[in-house]
Amino acid sequence: MDTPKALPILEAEQIRVLGALMEKCKTTPDYYPMTLNGLVAACNQKTSRKPVVQYDESTIITALNSLKIAGLISTATGGSIRNIKYKHNFAIVFPLLPSEVAIMCLLFLRGPQTPGEINTNSGRLYEFETLEEVQQTLEKLANESPSYIKQLPRRHGQKEVRYMHLFAGDVEAIEEEYLNEVPSKGNNELAERLAKVEQELAELKGNFDKLMKELTG
Repeated sequence: MDTPKALPILEAEQIRVLGALMEKCKTTPDYYPMTLNGLVAACNQKTSRKPVVQYDESTIITALNSLKIAGLISTATGGSIRNIKYKHNFAIVFPLLPSEVAIMCLLFLRGPQTPGEINTNSGRLYEFETLEEVQQTLEKLANESPSYIKQLPRRHGQKEVRYMHLFAGDVEAIEEEYLNEVPSKGNNELAERLAKVEQELAELKGNFDKLMKELTG
């Protein structure tokens, strides 16, 4: 199949559902294709997900229906909604190698990643031999026509660059939002920590003053 002229623009719910199917295809093959219940649990996992979400069944069903129309998933069995099982067609629609599909899956589920993070997190999806192999695969995905991923500008104090997928529409807007989000979050956490330290110091000072009064009283 020829490479599509343009990538489809997917919503966050569609990306999470597609990524979950791609992941479980490799990590839990005995439970793949997936039931709706299994897919709800996979999408709402607290680990290996960024952001963590709490999608209900109707949200996931809507995403599944739109992904099926786009040809990105298909149903494995018929019957009632509870008996239907779902599988992804990502590697059929897009002519990618298993190593490339693994990287796309990680970016779908975990957000922007460094080559080192991909190398660490990809073990159950695909076993890269070296970090250099990861980097070469990333460069290939970035240089395809159309590009599947894009390198983000290096953040302040960060040694490695991060890569993000291009299946979410206007990457420039998303990129700007992502870059602005991190310092803001860090500043909030720092402010909270400082406030907590100041409170603890105030309590310690109060206890110390009370003790001194008792000793000198």
